Amino acid sequence: MADPVSITAAVGWGVTAVGWLASPIIPRLLNKAFTVLDFNATEKLKIVDMQVLQLQRVMEVVDESTYRARLEPLLDKLRSALYEAEDILDDVEYQRLKKQTQDAKSSGSKMDSLKKTLRSAMPRSLLKDKESGMSKVELKKSLEKIESAINDACEVLKQLNLPGGHNDDGRRAVATNSRRAVTTAAPPIGVIGRDKDRDKIIAMLHEMEDHCQANTVSDKCYSVIGIHGMAGSGKSTLAQCVYDHEKKCRKDKMEGHFDIVMWIHVSQKFDLDTIFREMFEGATGEECPKFNSRNVLKEKLEDELRGKQILLVLDDVWYNSRNSGDREELKTLISPLNVGKEGSRILVTSRTEAALVALGAVKERCIPISDLDDEVFLKMFMHYALRDARVSDHDRRILEMIGEDIAKKLKGSPLAARTVGSRLRETQTVEFWRSQKDRDLMKETMGALWWSYQYLDEQVRRCFAYCSIFPRRHKLRRDELVKLWVAEGFIKTSKPEEEMEDVAKNYFDELLSASFLQKVELRDGREVDYFTIHDLLCDLAEEVAGRDCFRIEKGFTGEVPQDVRYLFVGTYDTKILAEKISGLQKLRTLIIGDRIHINSSTACKVFAGMFTKLTELRKLRVLKINFVGLAHARFSFPDSIGQFKHLRYFAFLVTALVELTLSGAFTKLYHMQVVDFLSCQRLDFSRGADMMNLVNLRSVISWADFDFPNVGRLIWLQTLPFFRIRREQGYEPHQLKHLNKLQGKLAIHGLQNIESKEEALEVNLAGKEKLTELVLCWDDDSCSPEIQAEVLEGLCPSKYLERLEIRNYHSTRLPSWMMGKHNCSPKNLKILELRGWIQLGPAPDLGAFIHLQSLFLSACNWDALPCNMEHLTALKKLDIQSCKNIRSLPTLPKSLEWFQVMGCIWDALPGNMEHLTALKRLDIKSCKNILSLPTLPKSLEEFNVMNCSRDALRGNMEHVTSLKKFEIRSCKNMRSLPTLPKSLDEFIVVGCSFNALPGNIEHITSLRRLNIQSCENMQLLPTLPKSLEEFIILKCSLDALPGNMEHLTALKRLDIKSCKNILSLPTLPKSLEELTVTDCSLNALPGNIECLTSLKTMNIRSCKNIQSLPTLPKSLEEITVKWCSDEFIQSCVTTDDPNWQKIEHIPKKTIKFYSEKGPHES
Repeated sequence: MADPVSITAAVGWGVTAVGWLASPIIPRLLNKAFTVLDFNATEKLKIVDMQVLQLQRVMEVVDESTYRARLEPLLDKLRSALYEAEDILDDVEYQRLKKQTQDAKSSGSKMDSLKKTLRSAMPRSLLKDKESGMSKVELKKSLEKIESAINDACEVLKQLNLPGGHNDDGRRAVATNSRRAVTTAAPPIGVIGRDKDRDKIIAMLHEMEDHCQANTVSDKCYSVIGIHGMAGSGKSTLAQCVYDHEKKCRKDKMEGHFDIVMWIHVSQKFDLDTIFREMFEGATGEECPKFNSRNVLKEKLEDELRGKQILLVLDDVWYNSRNSGDREELKTLISPLNVGKEGSRILVTSRTEAALVALGAVKERCIPISDLDDEVFLKMFMHYALRDARVSDHDRRILEMIGEDIAKKLKGSPLAARTVGSRLRETQTVEFWRSQKDRDLMKETMGALWWSYQYLDEQVRRCFAYCSIFPRRHKLRRDELVKLWVAEGFIKTSKPEEEMEDVAKNYFDELLSASFLQKVELRDGREVDYFTIHDLLCDLAEEVAGRDCFRIEKGFTGEVPQDVRYLFVGTYDTKILAEKISGLQKLRTLIIGDRIHINSSTACKVFAGMFTKLTELRKLRVLKINFVGLAHARFSFPDSIGQFKHLRYFAFLVTALVELTLSGAFTKLYHMQVVDFLSCQRLDFSRGADMMNLVNLRSVISWADFDFPNVGRLIWLQTLPFFRIRREQGYEPHQLKHLNKLQGKLAIHGLQNIESKEEALEVNLAGKEKLTELVLCWDDDSCSPEIQAEVLEGLCPSKYLERLEIRNYHSTRLPSWMMGKHNCSPKNLKILELRGWIQLGPAPDLGAFIHLQSLFLSACNWDALPCNMEHLTALKKLDIQSCKNIRSLPTLPKSLEWFQVMGCIWDALPGNMEHLTALKRLDIKSCKNILSLPTLPKSLEEFNVMNCSRDALRGNMEHVTSLKKFEIRSCKNMRSLPTLPKSLDEFIVVGCSFNALPGNIEHITSLRRLNIQSCENMQLLPTLPKSLEEFIILKCSLDALPGNMEHLTALKRLDIKSCKNILSLPTLPKSLEELTVTDCSLNALPGNIECLTSLKTMNIRSCKNIQSLPTLPKSLEEITVKWCSDEFIQSCVTTDDPNWQKIEHIPKKTIKFYSEKGPHES
């Protein structure tokens, strides 16, 4: 049997040697394995810590040295043994949970007692252990493999005689000057592509003091502005640019300049005495004298700073949030500025946002360094590589072509652009540049990133490395990643009050703060809960993950490593899944990222066979599949799903109309934590009562009513989107009483089955402090208004609730907690939705919700809105739909940004519309009584009108100078359009009767998108503006396109559909990238199409008159020809036909006969 000390040392060695592998195994291996083997390790464990630390110190040095290659086979052997041990211990836990479930169901009969007696009389060596489900001999063999690997490794380590590599705080030692290549105080050679960031920071430096105080976390005389981003992203260069600007302003004595401008390079390990001396020299311009103590030095420094307006730039600040000493040391570092003049500033650069916050910056003043687009990055690289080059024009052109290829390899890193560009500048010959093109040019940049990675906690490193299985630029969701990390076992906590998901979220935030993850933004600038990893950091993640993580992407033809543990499959291929994946017996994670489209019963059977094959992967902890079936498709999970004994995360994502049948074997997956069926609304599960077996279940995600009783026994449950109260055992209100870990959204239906306030209190909504969204719904009218009032009074939610929706409430009495009379009421509510309230009279007073940002009212019977609406000063969105009794609107709050009305009968909008100076979007739909509009505010950016009266848009709209998007739909009686503002970017007209566009459209020089659909009276188009980039026209009576089409030099997309009167196309602009013609009477494509050298995509559908193709441009990458005449289609697939020869060179071709047209294709 292996010596426990050796085993523990092995685990410690694995933590550092593998980097992220073994840390979670430590408590399991020691606490579980020794218990199962009846081994008392109390005495020996006392010396374990020292031995593990010694091995860690040695292995950290080996990890970065040439000796690692000698230890690599031993490392692989150890890693495999550790994984095996973890699987065994997982089996131990599975059998324990199984026994626990069976015992709970056991009747305690005499037969059960007899069986126990017989088993106890049998020799233990012949029995499977009740805890582990395997013999102790097998467990010993697994641990002996670890011992063997450790013994071999220790022998090698003794021979190497290497020094240790730790600091006193346990982190890897990093020399202070090891990162000075990354940042520098020397003036940058060139600043390219950072003008907006520079101007933004300079504006922040000189903000008026009253405005600045709103963004400051204290009443100090200075405020902090920070720049954060990954290593080599250009933070210091940007800060240096700002520093130089302010230094020049001081020299020129410009108005508002700082009295003192200082630059200090901090780095990870800094000496306060040295920093204070540098500050002294920066403030005085003289060498700092030697002082007897730090206190004296600080006093002399403060004498120089006192009463002066200071700009202090702190470059490359490092901060460990787990080390309380770091925060105190940083506070001491900036403490001399406390004597400065009001209006002083500190500008900080750091790899983590947490460092900026620790120094006192607020969120609004933490600026993430932005990525440079490809064109700007190439310009930067060429600036460093070819600046002042004395070469011939011919050589310059060749060098620029080679340089463009090199720039692509640098993956947008400004540090790489500078270092590689400067290296190339030393020898500006074609031969040298060509020799450098194929070399590894990223060594220095990757070294800088490596230091940042080493600074992360070991558990965080493992979570980051796991992300390497996802494709580059894959959009990651925070909640999903957190659940995956927990399911994989990467998250451990020794604090019973701490949820693993909360720890995982902290890890995620640490990666985000350190720029290892980056938030993705939509085009309109709104941030969404998606994140991605920079390409350079993807390289790093793949390197540290090694062979454990792998992904299969489109076009993959190689072999999958047999020892891979975590696998992402980017494209669904039944052959790959059957031949290359089903045999990966060590696989722990399988994520199929591609949507699996099942469009026939045969395809469904093939998929079912493939899924059954996957159940042979017995070690899986995570399985995610995206299943897209036809409407009303059915899929039944096989009984073999019960073989996934280790499974914790099961996501089988389906569309709403797919019906799933869940096998009873599913309830034997005792480790299950997350069940995700996404949009599934039809779930057949006859064994719902056995869901109580899944005692580790934490999240249930589905639109379906999961319909399992006694949900209150699942005490770890965190996500339960839907619960229906019934008058049946197992569905009572008290089932929710102790589920206080619930978070996110909860919809409670069947409230008509609660008969009193006391019964409602048993739901204990006030105790569910992590719930942010709540839906309360009466499903029928069987409950009297008086009882409804009592029940709603008892359903007081937590004060932390952010969104509340109440449906079908019929009482006239509001609960005290909605009137601000309850201490724990949700006073910070942001979103309120009221549907189907049938009370007559005015709507209830909402004054208690002073922080309300969004109010939605639908199908309510009130005759007026609350009269105090204008006092809801935080309200940004107001949406009123189908409230038929409301005749007029009160004065609305000036804070309103989006106002939507639909299906209402009032004849006018509020009179103060012009004064809603924050209003950006206005939607008016199916309000036929509104005969005219008041003057609209100039702030309006989007205006949507649908199914309104003929005169609603009289006059002109030129004064709405911020309007970007204007959409009119189904206004059949509207005969003309108003004059439009010149600010318009997008104009959409659908299903209207007017016969002409506004006369001034040619002069709207900002218009980029024009979409005209189903306007049958429109027979002629005016001259269009040259700014147009996208032109879509559908089902119109036009005889021809505008004559100036050739001059629309910005046009990229042209889409013409069902315009039967258009028989030919004019000359098209060379800028066009996409051309689509569908269901038209064209006899031929335009004659100049060969000259459209930007054209990449062309689609021809249902054009029966086209019989031949002109010569097509070489730029085409994709062509689609569908449902035209059979003769024409045949010619496009016949290899010796001229039409085929004209499309032969195009990489992607889709050709379909009319007979191949599907029922839903158009």
